[in-house]
Amino acid sequence: MKKTSTRLADGRELIYYDLRDDTVRDAVDRRPLERTVTTSEIRRDVLLGDSVAIASHRQGRTYHPPADQCPLCPTRGERLSEIPDSSYDVVVFENRFPSLAGDSGRCEVVCFTSDHDASFADLTEEQAALVLEAWTDRTAELSQLPAVEQVFCFENRGAEIGVTLGHPHGQIYAYPFTTPRTALMLRSLAAHKEASGGENLFDEVVARELAEGTRVVLETEHWAAFVPYAAHWPYEVHLYPKRRVPDLLALDEAARTEFPQVYLELLRRFDRIFGEGEPPTPYIAAWHQAPFGAPAGFEGVDRGDFALHLELFTIRRTSGKLKFLAGSESGMNVFINDVPPEAAAERLREVASS
Repeated sequence: MKKTSTRLADGRELIYYDLRDDTVRDAVDRRPLERTVTTSEIRRDVLLGDSVAIASHRQGRTYHPPADQCPLCPTRGERLSEIPDSSYDVVVFENRFPSLAGDSGRCEVVCFTSDHDASFADLTEEQAALVLEAWTDRTAELSQLPAVEQVFCFENRGAEIGVTLGHPHGQIYAYPFTTPRTALMLRSLAAHKEASGGENLFDEVVARELAEGTRVVLETEHWAAFVPYAAHWPYEVHLYPKRRVPDLLALDEAARTEFPQVYLELLRRFDRIFGEGEPPTPYIAAWHQAPFGAPAGFEGVDRGDFALHLELFTIRRTSGKLKFLAGSESGMNVFINDVPPEAAAERLREVASS
């Protein structure tokens, strides 16, 4: 992998990740852009104990442009885009309309491929491995920023999810706090460790799923994928490395080598859940990594107790129907799932690649 960092016309950082070591990146952003100004602010909800990002500048962000005006495609002639070069393998750049910025953290865009009509599932194993390298490198870099406490790499795919740019891409959020979902995991982890005399809850969850087997979707030498016992979403898969590590940085070479094959297979199965002729399955793919530093209130839990894992889920519950977060889910955060986890796992095994 070769990494090349440059600056866009408005001062934002852009980084190329190339498969070939001899690739030269010297294109200049020719757009007449003024320096980016953001108004991101973090406000604490004292009743719920969580935080909200207020980012009014995002109202003006690009919204469903036609394919020939996609800002994530490479620059071609006088059609200028966010990527100054005429081609790329993987590229990461600071979001022009960030939810988090400055002392409030940082937001980045990750373009998986220059092919506008592709998806992550269309990548080769070599390309998927390069994306993993980019995620890992950005986690390492962003975790060193003074304001950052947690790094979140994720992909939203599909207009139903709320994606406003069709080009295959993901994002990275570097939060200045530990996210509420991670805090809940840490709380459960700490309570179980104390009650069990030091046992790890993540290890027990993975071991129990593999032993029971009814919700296991895919198992290899270094990875395990299963539908969780209390899945929130109609089709939801959790992917764990079998050797517990707190973040992407700690993955060993064997797990890294095997990851592209495993992850691409899961994504391709997701696109086959609802049968032939269906539009691509909308999904969210979310990496859960341990916070950097020691979050307050979780004494007794070491950073190494956390287990890196990826959660992949879709909001489509059946052909042509979506799972909406209505009163119970949005109002009280109590999920109601229409698809039994065992049935979801069986379907995901049925659509395995031959």
